[in-house]
Amino acid sequence: MPLSMYGLREWGVALLVAAALSAGAWLVGWWWLLIPIWLLWLVVAAFFRDPIRNVPADLADSVFLSPADGTISAIEHVDGHEATGGAPAVIIRIFLSVLNVHINRSPCTASVVRCHHRPGKYLDARTAESARVNESNLIILDRNGETIGVRQVSGAIARRIVCPLRGGQRLERGERFGMIKFGSTTELILPRPEDVEVRAKVGDKVRGGLTMLAAFTDAKRDDAG
Repeated sequence: MPLSMYGLREWGVALLVAAALSAGAWLVGWWWLLIPIWLLWLVVAAFFRDPIRNVPADLADSVFLSPADGTISAIEHVDGHEATGGAPAVIIRIFLSVLNVHINRSPCTASVVRCHHRPGKYLDARTAESARVNESNLIILDRNGETIGVRQVSGAIARRIVCPLRGGQRLERGERFGMIKFGSTTELILPRPEDVEVRAKVGDKVRGGLTMLAAFTDAKRDDAG
């Protein structure tokens, strides 16, 4: 399986260390050490796996795909959110364990408006408080003239958010755009909750770029932008 270049430093260094340790073990005759050495490297490399996925091509423009692999941990309605210009929003929150693929993908075809990195704490990503106080990166996307958000949130282990996006950049639905290294949370933030049909529930397992999370039910209004 391909490995993400976002983790080149980590799995590349691990590869060099594993090779050096293997050479040393071979020279002193401790051949049995080769198995645990390379098993450990596989564990590190597996975190940065980047599976090739065929993003559904026949979906309506009103459908939003999951921006991450993981488990739906919360679905919230809020009176206002930065991603929607202060207007009401629905937030679909996904918890990523260390066993999940950590590549983030665009939920729809859109243009990047801006990214807002916010420093914070590193609480366990499984707690509700972590979504409010942990380090995060909010990506605001323009889709048909209205804004939606994808937020990357660090966890207790995750200490580095990767997001190379720049304002004006175009993203296709399902396109890779970054990752959060180790356990973390990703949120999809949608405007006009009254028109949003959430197609997942808390506890569901989802896959980035494949699982349909939500859709706008007011197709006429959505097509008009």
